[in-house]
Amino acid sequence: TLRRHLQSVHKAQYHQWAKEANFESKLPDDVKKRKEQNRKIEAEQKTLDAHLQDMTKADRVVAYSGPAFHRAILEWIPISATEHPQYRTMMEICAKSPNGIITIPDRNATRAGIMHAFHEQMSGLKDRLQVSCHRSKRSHI
Repeated sequence: TLRRHLQSVHKAQYHQWAKEANFESKLPDDVKKRKEQNRKIEAEQKTLDAHLQDMTKADRVVAYSGPAFHRAILEWIPISATEHPQYRTMMEICAKSPNGIITIPDRNATRAGIMHAFHEQMSGLKDRLQVSCHRSKRSHI
């Protein structure tokens, strides 16, 4: 074909003309190279890895808004919890946090805190009632 003839015999002149005319080369080798480059680009863009950037903790903080807060309450908090005085105290403490950053403990830390508070409560109760944990060998009738 004519393109193969131009590629084999007049390649340099064709490239010069294409450059001057701002024309995309249609020679078979050039078309093949462009297709390979397009395949590489398409393969790279199928994943987001190259386009994603790590966000700092400050970038992830959601700014306060009344509607967003109300939506979070509706989705995550039992209705009765919002009326509890401790819930209101917790919200007031959070509102006064420096830089608006609040660290929320994970499940394990929360469980450990609850267990610690329970043991403290039981120890205090035992002291107040002056109860021994050892069973008496006497039987009660």
